[in-house]
Amino acid sequence: QVQLAESGGGSVQAGGSLRLSCAASGSIYSRRCMGWFRQAPGKEREAVAILYTTDGTYYADSVKDRFTISQDNAKNTVYLQMNSLKPEDTAMYYCAATKTKWDGSCPRGRFEYNYWGQGTQVTVPS
Repeated sequence: QVQLAESGGGSVQAGGSLRLSCAASGSIYSRRCMGWFRQAPGKEREAVAILYTTDGTYYADSVKDRFTISQDNAKNTVYLQMNSLKPEDTAMYYCAATKTKWDGSCPRGRFEYNYWGQGTQVTVPS
């Protein structure tokens, strides 16, 4: 089992930047997917960025070219660098983990991730 803990959220003006961190502990899957999801009030939790063990990545169209997911294996930490933030980025951001699918790819649905952090709030005022 793994435990995930997010940090780095806060309030930032539109156009600003934040870097979220997700520290993982416990037994990490040898072939895993690490993802950042977000959920705004009244909306479904959605995948923002997903990182494969092989360093392949997925980004939601809404954050492409603005957000970057990365990892530091030595520190067992995953990061989400968020640049050019917009008010619509306001949400609770969650770190999540799961095994890769049978074909080695990563799922994008929130119900397919079985380990979650508690979330960190990101607010971008209008």
